[in-house]
Amino acid sequence: MFRPTPITLSTSDGVRLRGQYLSGPGSTGVAFAVGHGFTNHVRKPAVRAVLRRLAEHGAVLAVDFRGHGRSGGASSVGPAEVADMSAALERLRELGHRRVVSVGFSLGGAVALRQAALADPVERPDAMISVSGPARWWVRDTPAMRRVHWLLEQPHGRWAARLLGVRLGEEWAEVPASPIELAPLLAPTPALLVHGTDDHYFPVSDAEALHAAAGGELWLERGMRHAESATTPELVDRMARWARTAVERCAERG
Repeated sequence: MFRPTPITLSTSDGVRLRGQYLSGPGSTGVAFAVGHGFTNHVRKPAVRAVLRRLAEHGAVLAVDFRGHGRSGGASSVGPAEVADMSAALERLRELGHRRVVSVGFSLGGAVALRQAALADPVERPDAMISVSGPARWWVRDTPAMRRVHWLLEQPHGRWAARLLGVRLGEEWAEVPASPIELAPLLAPTPALLVHGTDDHYFPVSDAEALHAAAGGELWLERGMRHAESATTPELVDRMARWARTAVERCAERG
């Protein structure tokens, strides 16, 4: 069992983030920076289960995104959270981890992809994994996403979001580039996209479109639904093995 250590860090735009760092014997190879889904945080049972399983493969640093859990600030639902992921990757490197991989779920998947695509080469992860991530903004194809947009756009919805533990920021002044627009910029960073065939938030076509734009690998998991709550221990193990192999191949190529 890995006992998490509380961590606090600040982003480049001055937001104070709270999270957890897990490491144990053998956590000297690949390390993972993990970003959760919308309305989640690192103490939610489904998130905690993923973190503990991932820690069997390497050190893990997971933060509550801004506006979530114990972190400060307000959620931008994607764009500003890139700084949160960058801060987590930077802290892992400060802790001595030479090979770092970003892993994101749902909202975190979009954040991980955008961070890897937008960051300077020295700030990028050595590999990126996006699980159940969207390709586009304003997806309303499913009842679940229509409920999310009620939370984001309606006054009573924004009040309800606070009851769910999410502090929302102002609406976007400018529309940021969507994940699918940035996907071609991921190369040469190794990328893995994981999506459930029964995802009830984002259709499989989103994952297929991202894969067509980004390249890398796409795993369509039969019967899987959405994000952390649908991520099995076996899937965590496979993702961790993929990350280690991808990083080792990059190291061999120099």
